[in-house]
Amino acid sequence: MNLIILGLPGAGKGTQAKKLSNKYSIPHISTGDIFRSAIKNETELGKKAKQIIDSGGLVPDEITNDIVKERIKLDDCNNGFILDGYPRTIYQAEALETMLEEMNKELDLALYINVSRDELIKRLTHRRTCSNCGAIYHLDYKPPKKEGICDKCGGKLIQRSDDKEKVVNERLKLNKENLMKLIEFYKKRSKLITVKSDAGINEVFDKINDIIKEHVK
Repeated sequence: MNLIILGLPGAGKGTQAKKLSNKYSIPHISTGDIFRSAIKNETELGKKAKQIIDSGGLVPDEITNDIVKERIKLDDCNNGFILDGYPRTIYQAEALETMLEEMNKELDLALYINVSRDELIKRLTHRRTCSNCGAIYHLDYKPPKKEGICDKCGGKLIQRSDDKEKVVNERLKLNKENLMKLIEFYKKRSKLITVKSDAGINEVFDKINDIIKEHVK
């Protein structure tokens, strides 16, 4: 079973991908994780990516595509994978199509987790991060036991600069432009299924499982 999880920042893509990975015993692949792994393992592509990241640049699509290809060729993807955070552009989506054809694989579904803008802003702006250990909390859904203090290490909880409302609005705007193009791309290929996600994590997970049972053979 080969899946893509699409959605705006704060939609819960990573959370649902992890739950699906555990249920179906297939790897959850996020671009952030594979970059870190390639850099840590000092692969040729990892070294190239590290040079670009260290100089403050954005990793070009070609390197991102090659790193994803390198990852989904590994044996643990023989029974499938869940891609989270990739593809981000039409160019990447087309590259993914090509690489899957070369591997005699096929994409089963592109699941679009659709969350209202107000809910996304609430999810992102109410997030707090421990300045010491990096643990993540949420003022509404996962508050700390003591206000402003990390349960794990006692560190101070802060709001990251990219979780402030002005920045969040910009992030949503920029991401939405690419996301709408990807949605059309996968609609045309009859791969797109939309999941409304203003409900709780488990309710959304149940919806996704029902979709998988219906559409993936």
